Amino acid sequence: MSEQIQTRRRKLPVGAKLLFASGALQEAAVTAGGIVTIIFYNQVLGVSPALAGTAFLIASIVDAISDPLIGSISDRFRSAWGRRLPFMFASALPIAVSFYFLYQPVEGLSETGYFIWLVTFLILLRLSQTFYLIPHDALGAELTDDYEERSLIFGYNSVAVSLLSILTASVVSLVILPTTPGVDHGFLNEAGYFVLAATGSITIFFSVMLCSLGMIHQLPYLHDQHYQLDLNKVLSFRAYLVQFVALFRNISYLATCISLLILYVGLGIIAVVATYAYIYVYELSAEAITWASIAKTPGVFIALPLLVFLSKRMEKKSIIIISTVIMSLMIALPHNLRLLDLFPANDSTFILVGLFVPLFLGYMLFPVSAIVLDSQLADIADQHELNTGYRSEGIIFSARSFGIKSTTGIGGFIAGFGLEHIGFPENAEVGALMQETITGLLVLNGPVYMCIYLIAAGCMAFYQLDRNSHNQLLRELESRRGDREEIYASPGQRDSWVDRWNPFKKGS
Repeated sequence: MSEQIQTRRRKLPVGAKLLFASGALQEAAVTAGGIVTIIFYNQVLGVSPALAGTAFLIASIVDAISDPLIGSISDRFRSAWGRRLPFMFASALPIAVSFYFLYQPVEGLSETGYFIWLVTFLILLRLSQTFYLIPHDALGAELTDDYEERSLIFGYNSVAVSLLSILTASVVSLVILPTTPGVDHGFLNEAGYFVLAATGSITIFFSVMLCSLGMIHQLPYLHDQHYQLDLNKVLSFRAYLVQFVALFRNISYLATCISLLILYVGLGIIAVVATYAYIYVYELSAEAITWASIAKTPGVFIALPLLVFLSKRMEKKSIIIISTVIMSLMIALPHNLRLLDLFPANDSTFILVGLFVPLFLGYMLFPVSAIVLDSQLADIADQHELNTGYRSEGIIFSARSFGIKSTTGIGGFIAGFGLEHIGFPENAEVGALMQETITGLLVLNGPVYMCIYLIAAGCMAFYQLDRNSHNQLLRELESRRGDREEIYASPGQRDSWVDRWNPFKKGS
């Protein structure tokens, strides 16, 4: 038993953490594409912002159903390659193909035709990503039970996502969609989207395969499957619903999910409306917009040492709350100052400094928040096992997958309707917007974004787990795991758990 406990609390070599994080290139490529998706369909193909936003909402509704379902299936899947890896391998080609066709629609379609194309390939892309993201994150939660080591595992992944997102966004601005003669802005150059589609799809396939192959050697260290539900329970609606009831009675899980979702939705809104503001309010070129990515870079490199420093002095909940508040104030600051006529004019030599120094300060903390949220979900997986007897990382981390995709999903929907509400025109010309539209863009980037993030910080105040309570529940888990095969071999034990959490059981 002591040897098993030592294995579960193991430290991973750096190489294993890097291989786990190598799939971040897939996320980064999709994220970089997401920066220009609405601009492409709105300003290049002529789809209204509201219609484009509706496409993202439809995709998010599909995500809300598919993410936890696939998470539940992966929790109970059995194969010689474990529960997670088969899904990861299977996702590589569909993600790549869906990404390609998202940015290479058939020519000559009507607005309705382009809308249907956008909906179709958004859904296919997001569904394909689900088969990678959820099993990947769930696998990360299984690699170790150590309270701090799992933060480092997800830290490597989060840093990789952030750094590679910055790199790919810079490549999009400087290499794929640069400003060229005869085009108002590089992002409006339709020809460049073929390069985006082709290079992105190849990059995605390589990234997913590298990560999946790199995790094969971790199979002996993952949780065994003997205590999972029988295979004929995999698609049982009753068992599926029971899992949700158990989780949604957990206040820490609710606090983490809601905070995570709000943070990523806010990130999705700002990704769209900030790009519009940079182009049409501050009149920056595609090359100048690259400074937005550069400003985010230092935070990526200091994220892990800063996390180590903070985690020795604060609980995870406090880190999230403080970093979210500071980040919201800094990122919204330039736009709030512009609303108050306290910001440099567009022809000022200080325009880039005024825009991107606050962005730099805000994004010093964002990677830390992302890491801690992942670590909190892994801790909740331990708590869920203690309460129910089952490992359900797939369902638990479906919240993260849904949150990431909500960056472009719900965030894109809100941003699209926000642009429609402020009357943003089709075929807009730089320097020719009405003042009311400019003010609307600033409000979306400033006060609206700031309020969204302050709400996320408030939700995190309800999180209950801390270092001491996690160590206590881990000791209880370790005392149970030694004879779990005997416990879960009994159908009566399994049924008693389902009945205990069944909301439809008579008298419950």
